[in-house]
Amino acid sequence: MKILITGAAGMIGRKLAERLAKDGALNGRPIDAMILTDVVPPEKPAGFSGKIALRTDDLPAPGVAETLIAERPDVIFHLASVVSGEAELDFDKGYRVNLEGMQHLLAAIRAQGKDYHPKFVFTSSIAVYGAPFPPAIHDEFHLTPLTSYGTQKAMCELLLADYNRRGFLDGVGIRLPTICVRPGKPNKAASGFFSNIIREPLAGHEAVLPVKETVVHTHATPRAAVGFLVHAAGLTREQLGPRINLAMPGVCCTVGEQIEALRRVAGDKVVARIRREPDELVIRIVAGWSERIDAARAKALGFKAEETFDEIIRTHIEDELGGKIAA
Repeated sequence: MKILITGAAGMIGRKLAERLAKDGALNGRPIDAMILTDVVPPEKPAGFSGKIALRTDDLPAPGVAETLIAERPDVIFHLASVVSGEAELDFDKGYRVNLEGMQHLLAAIRAQGKDYHPKFVFTSSIAVYGAPFPPAIHDEFHLTPLTSYGTQKAMCELLLADYNRRGFLDGVGIRLPTICVRPGKPNKAASGFFSNIIREPLAGHEAVLPVKETVVHTHATPRAAVGFLVHAAGLTREQLGPRINLAMPGVCCTVGEQIEALRRVAGDKVVARIRREPDELVIRIVAGWSERIDAARAKALGFKAEETFDEIIRTHIEDELGGKIAA
């Protein structure tokens, strides 16, 4: 089996490659080769004995998608994306990367002919939803995104569904909740503060909270996100049915409940490193996001996430901090 991961240098892409290298197989089939591509050089995952190609590519550029798909990967994980805050601030870049990159990949797959039929796993987002919201978002809730990022993801979902319907590929789109706690440094995602207020204090640094503690959101760990992707790759057309884009499960809580979970796990001293500083752009973007997700269909299909925010914090400490909290 040959696997292509776009956005492979990103946090989730890197962790997915590591998981696949460790497992050595996907859907019961050995992984013989992986193609990892991103706009910056991806890292080679440790312990992978198969063939690996590390590529530095600008996916929307002419000919790039065609070159990648010419390798005929059996499974494609399309993770490459400009994050929410950046897509909102740079309209042209958001559409070029998030929409045109997807269009080029899909067109390249179709151009390979009827004997090529890959599995295509796309990372969408709960940003495809827009207010006003019911008490919980269900899978039949209409898509009315209130950001350019959400609009781009919704358009990609529709494209994927149509290519799936026409039989050009076997597609599945997973609407990720906010991934928390993200390792590394803060990025330009509007949702970044959800991780920042946990990650930075645990590492001994100050963090800025730009919204009110009453903000409600749904979260899952990077570990869970990788699990979603791997599980999605194994779902059949019969299991998914015609609606191939679905929301993933996660922990729904307020920012205040996040902070109280941090207090339970790490103590008052760590919580004291959070500083309140309102940011009107972030407040406006977050106000247009869904809060509580009814992921009953995803759960019925076998997708799993954490049950509590305490568990999310402990997973971060275990996976990223070696089990230790900064004094």
